[in-house]
Amino acid sequence: MAKDHPIVSIPPELFAANAKSIRARIAEIAFCKLIGSELDELGPGTCTASVARRPELLQYLGMFHGGVTAYLIDHATTVAAATIVRPGQAVLTAEYKLNLLTPATGERLLCRARVIKPGNKMIVVAADVFSLADGVEKHTAAALATIAVVEAEKLSVATG
Repeated sequence: MAKDHPIVSIPPELFAANAKSIRARIAEIAFCKLIGSELDELGPGTCTASVARRPELLQYLGMFHGGVTAYLIDHATTVAAATIVRPGQAVLTAEYKLNLLTPATGERLLCRARVIKPGNKMIVVAADVFSLADGVEKHTAAALATIAVVEAEKLSVATG
């Protein structure tokens, strides 16, 4: 569902096309399937992604592994950026800074990402991760990501 975003302005038809393309591509990514992540919400410049708790995603003390948090941040920030690019453009993570604030111990981990500085070559995206337990959210991580905008036709994908 498209929501108003104070920084991002995109024609509704372009957002709708981007959202449809994003959902189709994400559904085919094997790593997303392996982790079991879900795209809960998309808006112009925003994305909420989550993953349910299961033993394979936990570290030895029984809480979500930090790598799962890092994945959700990488995933949600890149998707948030992808919602606002022009046709023929693609996005790639250039870098992110992650602060783990408190252990993630709930039944679900969710990441809310939002573009804070759109750009033609780089998009800056902020993200917050929450652990959900008994309907209560606990803020477990915060991040800032720089997402590169590239021409899709220039990307070389190795096969084999």
